[in-house]
Amino acid sequence: MIGFVTLTGGLSAADNPLLTGSDLQCSFPRFDRIHNEHYRPAYTQGMADQLREIDAISNQTEPPTFDNTIVAMERAGQLLASVSRIFDGINSTDTNPEMEAIEQEMAPKLASHNDAILLNPRLFARVAALYNRRAELKLDPESLYAMERYYNDFVRAGAKLAAADQARLRELNAEIATLQASFSQNVLKEVNASAVLVAKREELAGWSEASIVAAADAAKAAGHEGQYLVPLVNTTGQPPLSQLSNRALREKIFRASITRGSHGGDYDTRGTVTRLTKLRAERAELLGFANHAEFVLADQTAGSVTTVNNLLQKLAPAAVANARREAADLQRLLEKDIPGAKLEPWDWAFYTEKVRAEKFAFDEDQLRPYFEFNHVLQDGVFYAATRLYGITFKERADLPRYHPDTRIFEVFDADGSALALLIIDWYARPSKRGGAWALSYVTQSSLLGTRPVVANHLNIPKPAAGEPTLLTYDEVNTAFHEFGHNLHDMLSAVRYPRFAGTNVPSDFVEFPSQVNEMWADWPEVLAHYAKHYKTGAPIPAELVAKVKAAEKFNQGFTTTEYLAAALLDQAWHQISATQVPNADGALVFEVAALKRVGLDFAPVPPRYRSTYFSHIFTTGYAASYYSYIWSEVLDADAGEWFKKNGGLSRAGGDRFRKLVLSRGGSAASMELYRNFRGSEPSLQPLLDRRGLTLPAQ
Repeated sequence: MIGFVTLTGGLSAADNPLLTGSDLQCSFPRFDRIHNEHYRPAYTQGMADQLREIDAISNQTEPPTFDNTIVAMERAGQLLASVSRIFDGINSTDTNPEMEAIEQEMAPKLASHNDAILLNPRLFARVAALYNRRAELKLDPESLYAMERYYNDFVRAGAKLAAADQARLRELNAEIATLQASFSQNVLKEVNASAVLVAKREELAGWSEASIVAAADAAKAAGHEGQYLVPLVNTTGQPPLSQLSNRALREKIFRASITRGSHGGDYDTRGTVTRLTKLRAERAELLGFANHAEFVLADQTAGSVTTVNNLLQKLAPAAVANARREAADLQRLLEKDIPGAKLEPWDWAFYTEKVRAEKFAFDEDQLRPYFEFNHVLQDGVFYAATRLYGITFKERADLPRYHPDTRIFEVFDADGSALALLIIDWYARPSKRGGAWALSYVTQSSLLGTRPVVANHLNIPKPAAGEPTLLTYDEVNTAFHEFGHNLHDMLSAVRYPRFAGTNVPSDFVEFPSQVNEMWADWPEVLAHYAKHYKTGAPIPAELVAKVKAAEKFNQGFTTTEYLAAALLDQAWHQISATQVPNADGALVFEVAALKRVGLDFAPVPPRYRSTYFSHIFTTGYAASYYSYIWSEVLDADAGEWFKKNGGLSRAGGDRFRKLVLSRGGSAASMELYRNFRGSEPSLQPLLDRRGLTLPAQ
């Protein structure tokens, strides 16, 4: 008889699906069996297992070889990696108070665990010995790059520091991890708590009937029957502002949005922002860098603070100039409605739609009936992927779901072989973090013999029962964007798990996803999915023409709000520890930073204010939010290649798959780009796309 260890609370390892693993295809997680009580023991076991595996590698008497050191490390820690991916996935999309407590508890433990590996002197000695004679090893290119990346990981983690400095580094890493978890939780709680309650239906004039019904249902669920609850999303701008004609309500919603995390109370994040910034700066200085941005960018495609600053500062004046021209049009319409009124941030989206209607004779609501959920997904997103890569999709009803609103698809390669499993999770809910993202539950690796399980997340308001889910044009583009990340993971064909799919520098990870956005309005694709949800009629050619004519419309606003956030990120992370303000000075610092670079244009606030800027204070975009515009330079330039080489074709798709998507992070990012494009990227296609003209030099 096999005996099983009994874990906390009487739970045995045999009863823990995280420890026994999954018997499903692709090791698809047993969401139907995984519960909160399983995570702590699984994390504990996973960390213990990996440390035993690492000790076996570092303490062996045999001289270091690539196989007994680097490959052995790639094989180590599989349980912990699986548990972490599953927990992070569910915690981001369907969290609860117990999971939040687990996250808070595990964050410093996982940071310490990572330090125990990367600051292991015996292990580093083996890695360094291999690195120093790497030319003799005659490794294949992917293996050589793995060797170099491992050495870089150890050095950047502090392996060369003195013992006292390593001890301080461990303290910093643990506190940083704890603060990041706290920031994430408070941002989610604040966005839920900040939903705006509206007493009377007439105050919602201009809002769609479906949205009003959904707001009534939300209010009822929150104990306010007969009223209306307007939910917030994580960006500064809020979708209802483009429709609501009640200016006072628009202002109320905007102020609820922009003051999040900065008005005292349990969810105020100003102290977390400044403490995190200070600790990151101190850590960078300990590792020999002037600031956190310098530390981060040394390992990114951009390579340096100077390169990033030059790009952002080159674009900022042109973007603001465009935004000011757009503001003049909006001000004119506002004064027609309210003589003497001054354009405010809560007016921008509303009057933008009026100007759009005036200039191009259409508004966003005319598009929504043609963007029904299932048509967008299967006849648009999937269809484009089939045309480009030959992959096909089949919905699966037999696999367990972590939430009833999710859907699961099996993905097949062009030869009919099973490729991956894909989870579609597009509806918003209070337990789900804001924004849109893709993630992997299982990553591809020929070394481990694993195939991908990936997920695609949006935050589309769920309509009332029986009503269709109609997407905005922006949501359609976001769906294609996030699926670009999924493609990067699903089409990965690397040996080592560390290089799988989207495991690339953060300023390259957005490149494939932004390329995939191109197909959202590609004529063949648009015609295939943009059909009226009631009649099935295709989107009218004249409406498409108006959309195309308006492509550069409002790009001053879009570029300015993005650049403001990107430059805020750099402002926080290009200062030393002694320059970080206290909590009360956080917003003063923010205002000064925007003014310094000419982005203090009041009607266009940053896309994210510091107090709810999850990209940089929670996820891996600290000092890297510039990545979107950096990747868009590559994307716009690559788009020119596709247009000149057959557009939506298998030949083009297969080239992109072979030279970029399949390679993951197994080579330097710009090397992959140049191999695909055949040249260095040009900035001009991006400027043309956004309608920007740089000032004369």
